[in-house]
Amino acid sequence: MSEKTKHPTNNKKLIDWVNKMERICKPDDIVWIDGSEAQKKQLEKEALSTGELIQLNQEKLPGCFLHRTALDDVARTEHLTYICTKKKRDAGPNNNWMAPATAYRKAKAIFDGAMRGRTMYVIPFSMGPVGSQFSKIGVEITDSRYVVLNMLIMTRAGVAALRQLEKQDHFTKCLHSKAELDINKRLILHFPEENTIWSVSSGYGGNALLGKKCLSLRIASFLARKERWLAEHMLIMGIEEPNGHIEYITAAFPSACGKTNLAMLLPPEGLKVKGYRIWTVGDDIAWMRVDSDGTLWAVNPEAGYFGVAPGTNSHANPNMVETIKKNTIYTNVLLKKDGTVWWEGADGEVPEEGIDWQGRPWKKGMVDVSGKPVLAAHPNSRFTTPISNCPTTSFRVEQHHGVPISAIVFGGRRQYLAPLVFEAFNWQHGVFVGATMASERTAAQMGQVGEVRRDPMAMLPFCGYNMGYYFKHWLDMGKRMTKPPKIFHVNWFRLDETGKFLWPGFKENLRVLEWILERCNNKIDVVRTPIGFIPRPTDIDLTGLKLPDGALDKLLEIKSKDWLEELKGVGTFFKEFKRDLPKELWTEYIKLSNRLKVNE
Repeated sequence: MSEKTKHPTNNKKLIDWVNKMERICKPDDIVWIDGSEAQKKQLEKEALSTGELIQLNQEKLPGCFLHRTALDDVARTEHLTYICTKKKRDAGPNNNWMAPATAYRKAKAIFDGAMRGRTMYVIPFSMGPVGSQFSKIGVEITDSRYVVLNMLIMTRAGVAALRQLEKQDHFTKCLHSKAELDINKRLILHFPEENTIWSVSSGYGGNALLGKKCLSLRIASFLARKERWLAEHMLIMGIEEPNGHIEYITAAFPSACGKTNLAMLLPPEGLKVKGYRIWTVGDDIAWMRVDSDGTLWAVNPEAGYFGVAPGTNSHANPNMVETIKKNTIYTNVLLKKDGTVWWEGADGEVPEEGIDWQGRPWKKGMVDVSGKPVLAAHPNSRFTTPISNCPTTSFRVEQHHGVPISAIVFGGRRQYLAPLVFEAFNWQHGVFVGATMASERTAAQMGQVGEVRRDPMAMLPFCGYNMGYYFKHWLDMGKRMTKPPKIFHVNWFRLDETGKFLWPGFKENLRVLEWILERCNNKIDVVRTPIGFIPRPTDIDLTGLKLPDGALDKLLEIKSKDWLEELKGVGTFFKEFKRDLPKELWTEYIKLSNRLKVNE
């Protein structure tokens, strides 16, 4: 052990691992993160002095800072993200695979001496309430103050997590270094069989905050299968009725489908008379376990939000606008002259000038050499903010037992195919609905506009093992529940013949959630269709909402010809998993095909 290594723990396994990582990375100093306000303030002060952070207007945005990443380090790098299992088959066709020995050798060469002249920070953290049966302890080693300050927001980091670790002795080993931020030496490596994550040469949150997608989904999904629970890319929200009764749902959507907005929506004017209130448990990740009574319970493992800034405004999400007014770290947004920030789609007038996300002077109306507008903020600019800031934060966020789940909702962005809402016939059919989820690409996404992109359960980039096994695990979980949640699919994005949205979305989505909960409690009847149960038009409360004539009928329309065409794409996707795809999903495929043909 070197002179500089003083460990505030007696956990030999942890001490040995930290010493080993120190020998590889060769930092000048080691600092253990204790979660104290004093240490946080010191780190902020240091980050301001190095330029890692820029202090914002403390009167208007108290406790807020701005950070800028390297220009080629602005998003998750999926092509450089690997699952490293002994057998390639265990990673599945849904993941990039690298043999563990190869991955360690490649990464070790980059990590070797990467922290010379820097401080190594050791962050003990808990995903989920400390000590809960749901929760997992991790320790992240990093040389980035930005990462430390974000982990203090996004996780329960510090002494309490360390003390918990000393009781249980197993933890996820997370090693991160910015190194030289060279994209040609960037690797995000997951070793699920060893409960280990190595990430090097990126400072972007999705690649560097290893408690988030890396642990909470990729590693956790692997652990969940082994330990018989679910780690899912889902929001958790509660809907309180006037009598005080709260029902909770989880929902999975691919990107650009409004997951965060739904998690903290405000009831629309037309339903305010009913006195609903929304409680936000989480906007991104749900860990779910079967309780002793055979029902499903969930916790949000995170303690903060890592949200996309562009498009966040008082119309789309007034609660998030309120949430990010204090103690928030903004990344890659415009810095205004008054020391506040702006992004495309933010409230208020477009500023006349400022410093853009790349640190360059920016003026309103600027265009590049090809005549395209120069964006003030990066399209994937972010904010990291504590969950406790949110006005709709549930009082059960820290509850060790979690919340009981009545419904699981899947959704996608489909212009003409999927109806506004439908209910799966049963759990097995619901797993098929989740496994066949898809969205059409928008102009903001790489690829051809309108191209169908499969994203089962919104987990395709985040499942830490073969998704064929993952579907089987979902089917098995249903067999373990005496009262499984009902499964639904929603689509807020259906268009009319002129290309306009048929459904207004945002707050109005509560009308659909109301129908979903009434179905969970068997209060209303349904219409049976080949794809599932749909609402009777009179059962969706449209009070105060004026839809064009015939819009609701179009929103609920199911065209068998289009669905049969859709099944061709589903079949191609399923074949990728070969013999690992559960036969039950092929059974559901054939049954749906037969129902559609009868209905043609």
